[in-house]
Amino acid sequence: MKHINEFMTMKSAAEPITMVTCYDYTSACILEKTNIDCVLVGDSVGMVMHGHADPTKTTLDMLVMHTAAVARGIKSKCIIADLPFLSYRKSLAQTMDAVHMLIQAGAHAVKLEGINGNETTIQHIVGSGVPVMGHIGLTPQHIHALGGFKMQGATEQAQATLIAQANALETAGCFATVLECIPTTLAQKITTNLSIPTIGIGAGPHTSGQVLVLQDLLGLQTSFAPKFLKTFLNGETLFQHSIEQYVKEVKSQCYPSVEHCYEN
Repeated sequence: MKHINEFMTMKSAAEPITMVTCYDYTSACILEKTNIDCVLVGDSVGMVMHGHADPTKTTLDMLVMHTAAVARGIKSKCIIADLPFLSYRKSLAQTMDAVHMLIQAGAHAVKLEGINGNETTIQHIVGSGVPVMGHIGLTPQHIHALGGFKMQGATEQAQATLIAQANALETAGCFATVLECIPTTLAQKITTNLSIPTIGIGAGPHTSGQVLVLQDLLGLQTSFAPKFLKTFLNGETLFQHSIEQYVKEVKSQCYPSVEHCYEN
């Protein structure tokens, strides 16, 4: 299994890190057969798999269940699990209970959003033996405070704040940080300044790696189409055609044929 320490080596060697989200056993088994470096059981599971409008509806129970399912299929990749909305803002004891549950479910590291008020929490989690990935820029759990899903770091002041946040995450002990929906030049500056890797989503090509939601890159839905997204498969259409072909063959009694039947 690729250990998180290898990500620092990959950054030093300018070898891009690849990460995708994963929420279920079937997808995990497929990803296990690929060269992907790591998978994220993200809080986006509440949107992608449960139909919620934003990740604030994602619960710890959801993430524990999905992490366990992914861990049954992933054996040679690093699994990172999100700490869900407010699970790390109530008390240190409750935070550590959440971390404990995710690691017991099969995660190798956890991810949380933001740095303000999280410094001591990150230090405690890391000091307890659990690697932490940071996340700044567009932080979806803060969607109501941010006023929607939109680019961050548009002003000089906002960019200076993000640079300071990235530095603080490294100082607190994070092994990497996600940069979401920020200008390319800012992402490059942050990546250059940090010794830890950066994983970009909507942050341009100059980060240490990239992450996408698996269902998005496979084109399994077409309603979500941000500027940063490239689809690598027309999955929605392929699924629809395959299902319609099944319906057609059942209706016409072509399926099941003799080759699909048991005989005495």
